[in-house]
Amino acid sequence: WYTYQPFQISSSGLCHLWAFTYILIFASDACKNVTLYVPSKLDAEKLIGRVNLKECFTAANLIHSSDPDFQILEDGSVYTTNTILLSSEKRSFTILLSNTENQEKKKIFVFLEPQTKVLKKRQTKETVLRRAKRRWAPIPCSMLENSLGPFPLFLQQVQSDTAQNYTIYYSIRGPGVDQEPRNLFYVERDTGNLYCTRAVDREQYESFEIIAFATTPDGYTPELPLPLIIKIEDENDNYPIFTEETYMFTIFENCRVGTTVGQVCATDKDEPDTMHTRLKYSIIGQVPPSPTLFSMHPTTGVITTTSSQLDRELIDKYQLKIKVQDMDGQYFGLQTTSTCIINIGDVNDHLPTFTRTSYVASVEENTVDVEILRVTVEDKDLVNTANWRANYTILKGNENGNFKIVTDAKTNEGILCVVKPLNYEEKQQVILQIGVVNEAPFSREASSRSAMSTATVTVNVRDQDEGPECNPPIQTIRMNENAAVGTTSNGYKAYDPETRSSSGIRYKKLTDPTGWVTIDENTGSIRVFRSLDREAETIRNGIYNITVLASDQAGRTCTGTLGIILQDVNDNGPFIPKKTVIICKPTMSSAEIVAVDPDEPINGPPFDFSLESSTSDVQRIWRLNKINDTAARLSYQNDPAFGSYVVPVTVRDRLGMSSVTSLDVTLCDCITENDCTHRADPRISGGGVQLGKWAILAILLGIALLFCILFTLVCGASGISKQPKVIPDDLAQQNLIVSNTEAPGDDKVYSANGFTTQTAGASAQGVCGTMRSGVKNGGQETIEMVKGGHQTLESCRGAGHHHTLDSCRGGHTEVDNCRYTYSEWHSFTQPRLGEESVRGHTLIKN
Repeated sequence: WYTYQPFQISSSGLCHLWAFTYILIFASDACKNVTLYVPSKLDAEKLIGRVNLKECFTAANLIHSSDPDFQILEDGSVYTTNTILLSSEKRSFTILLSNTENQEKKKIFVFLEPQTKVLKKRQTKETVLRRAKRRWAPIPCSMLENSLGPFPLFLQQVQSDTAQNYTIYYSIRGPGVDQEPRNLFYVERDTGNLYCTRAVDREQYESFEIIAFATTPDGYTPELPLPLIIKIEDENDNYPIFTEETYMFTIFENCRVGTTVGQVCATDKDEPDTMHTRLKYSIIGQVPPSPTLFSMHPTTGVITTTSSQLDRELIDKYQLKIKVQDMDGQYFGLQTTSTCIINIGDVNDHLPTFTRTSYVASVEENTVDVEILRVTVEDKDLVNTANWRANYTILKGNENGNFKIVTDAKTNEGILCVVKPLNYEEKQQVILQIGVVNEAPFSREASSRSAMSTATVTVNVRDQDEGPECNPPIQTIRMNENAAVGTTSNGYKAYDPETRSSSGIRYKKLTDPTGWVTIDENTGSIRVFRSLDREAETIRNGIYNITVLASDQAGRTCTGTLGIILQDVNDNGPFIPKKTVIICKPTMSSAEIVAVDPDEPINGPPFDFSLESSTSDVQRIWRLNKINDTAARLSYQNDPAFGSYVVPVTVRDRLGMSSVTSLDVTLCDCITENDCTHRADPRISGGGVQLGKWAILAILLGIALLFCILFTLVCGASGISKQPKVIPDDLAQQNLIVSNTEAPGDDKVYSANGFTTQTAGASAQGVCGTMRSGVKNGGQETIEMVKGGHQTLESCRGAGHHHTLDSCRGGHTEVDNCRYTYSEWHSFTQPRLGEESVRGHTLIKN
């Protein structure tokens, strides 16, 4: 296999293939001359060729063209800047390469030769083919996207060496042939010429890989299939596009220079890493136009500030018109514009200031929770934000807490209120100093100006005709607890706040827990109505409280409390509160007793303990030893017996007041006191068992029930003894339980009129005494019933295990009246049992 590629084609064909021009670049050594074959007419801003600058001067950082009609880019692309008509002669210019650091310079001479001159040197064919070096892999073929033709457009020729010996037919397959996009390429069967039938968009198809085949007419394949790669050359036919139509950014005012505002981004569908997709960003307009406060990085699209003078209070929004252009921003590159809106965020750079420096307000005394003044402030920061909302505070003059100031959330005003009543008689005027700050901290605290605005508020207190004043609300007096009935003392005093006098004030007692005193209506003095007792249960800490209502002539009132401090007298003797004492004799020899005195300590301990008894046994068995001022030790002596003892003990206080307490002392055989408390020791209780009230009640009820049973039995026996021996006809019907069993079972019970029948071997007591059923030989039973109330059942064993109910020893009996044989009983009951059995079966069936 080998291929022929077009070295040059007609000017018209080249013009369409390259969208106005087809360029042939001779490979040249570094810094050697370069010849470009171009059409005779070159339009402005068109690519005419590319020069390899790196082969000439790698370190070049400055590129310059000696001809202003041509511009050289960094990648060596040569563009026209104006429309050029070439004459028949060659046109040339020089590319100057230099390095500004080491001042090294190099030159490349570029010659432009019209294509018409080249075509005259070719053969008569439209396209002159040059045989390329034979290779296993073909030379890639390329075509410009969006080519204008003419179509079909010749791309290259494929040939096989075997064509010298055989007739070869050429064919192709693959994408663009028999796969989508179909019929884009075809090859001439006899010549191997490859053609394109229509324009191709590189953004849709970057390249095509097709397979060429060489076969003989009879189907023989002398060559392996040849892969052909057709690359679609990119044309700058796509505009760069911003990712958003409008960009929105926010930056705070007073920010530093170089603060990042945001970043914009654009995309380009052309071939990456080429000049067609090398984008450059720029700002082309600002509203308002001045001063210029923003800049944009040309490569990254990052917008930054160029000034720190952003002031939201002057301008709160800027609108930028931004541009992105490919070809690295060259004037002939494609460009797109967009809008960027930058909002200036607010910071607290303005202090709230009072609209006035002084205010005057007034309030009536004794009023509370009232608004007396509203103050206003000015703040240039953004409304309804923390930078604008005000926080008011009272700096001076509110030491008693009479005032508070709050913020009106809607108007941002400060509302001064009275929260604690003022007293005109104490102070007629109050001067307050108030201050205001924002919720957000001030951003310029380091500045010389103060961070808080202040103002003065003068509050005048108006007088009010007030009622009586109970001040202090709690007053106390002292009285002896043994004060005689009718004793008087100063009481509660209320005052007129205007005159500071008690004249004209009336008093009334509201509460008096025990009714011990009365109160004088005019003077408020109290009088003892009943004896006072400091040790009463209603007294706490020796103070007796009563509530007094004071009123003036206009009916205005106040309420106060009078505390009567009852001074103690020695009117109570000490006593022992724990009167029960348990001594575990095996482990204890004594017990500690403690005395208390309701009186004050001055009338209380130290106590004196002594045994108080007229009998010598107490002195013989017990003795007392003092432990401390309030306790003594009671111990036994002479080894008394277990049991309970009464020990009277006399206790005297320091002033000789005494009382006798009888102690119940128990000597117990125990280890701990709980052992003696939880169990009854026979040696203590005399061997008896103490029963509770419920146990006694249960015993009584049992006795009563027993008497009822005995009475019923006696009455039944008396009634039966008067009846004749003849068995009534309906006896079986009255005494037997209806059963479907043909013979009487051994588990049935029949009872009526004092007769009771139980299972064999079980005993029962009836009106005629006790009965037992026995079994004869052959299963016959004999039932004997014995009349009498005091009989016992006795089994008499006979021959053949014959059992009978016989009369028992003791008691007065009449056996003949109550004795029946089993045969008599059976002959009487059997017919009736059969009738009842039939009835039972009938009932079950129904």
